[in-house]
Amino acid sequence: MKVLHVHAHFDDFEFCSAGTFERWRRELGSDFTGRVLVCTDGRAGHHRLSRAETGRIRLAEQAASAELGGYQFSLLRQRNGEPFAEGCRVLTSELLEALWLEIRAFEPDYLICPPLPSDPLAGVHPDHWTVAEAVRRIAYMINVPHAFPGPSGAPDDPSPRWLKTPVILNTYDAYQAGANQFDVAVDVESCFELIGLESWCHQSQIREWLPWVGRHALPAPAHLDEWRQTLRQRFGRQARELDLSPDRVWEVFVVTAWGSIPTAQQLAQDFPGLDQDAGRLQRLETRLKRWQST
Repeated sequence: MKVLHVHAHFDDFEFCSAGTFERWRRELGSDFTGRVLVCTDGRAGHHRLSRAETGRIRLAEQAASAELGGYQFSLLRQRNGEPFAEGCRVLTSELLEALWLEIRAFEPDYLICPPLPSDPLAGVHPDHWTVAEAVRRIAYMINVPHAFPGPSGAPDDPSPRWLKTPVILNTYDAYQAGANQFDVAVDVESCFELIGLESWCHQSQIREWLPWVGRHALPAPAHLDEWRQTLRQRFGRQARELDLSPDRVWEVFVVTAWGSIPTAQQLAQDFPGLDQDAGRLQRLETRLKRWQST
């Protein structure tokens, strides 16, 4: 099992997929490889620090989280080796090419990324939107070996190998308040302690930037126990929004038709701790069968 989580910023992963990665890691052991791919340099995400200092700190924070969580971490880079700037609000060919190369190199079974807004009244984070659109645009080209010329303009490979296209899932996105939905809900209550520790690595975010920017009703936590309380409240609000039990911690995903289309049975086998709501699974199975027949 190889799973690639693609998101815009340092700390996005911890708020939507860290528990599911941990459940896979616990159940599959060395048969699971998880990788987090961050698509921006994070330099704009602070009110007091310089851009250079912010980028350096945020990179170190994500590396610390990766060490705790036992997952691989990569920063998406341009041809010149530089990361893409924070605020990647424009979808460019260079961004698509870099993402295409990363996906083909890792060859995941599942790719997890942010959702596209489905409601014009929903809020958006522009970087999340750009990354979601990039994944959607690149999905068909994952197994098109000559879609881009390669990092150095090398000649075409005369014998390209076949690559599988992953199942592509969308995460929950708090910025899309009121427009979130889900097909798959994973019970990650048993992983809450680790989620708290991984997210606590992002001190420049949860203790400084997010309270200052004022979009998350997030007070600056003084210590880890206080952060755990805030994080549990956050998960509780998410569960109530989605009509899930608020006394458990859930991570939720939407199945897209961007990549390979799974069966409901495949998802039930692959996702540990899956909520077994019969009505929701039946609706999902009906949709997937309809997609598979087209």
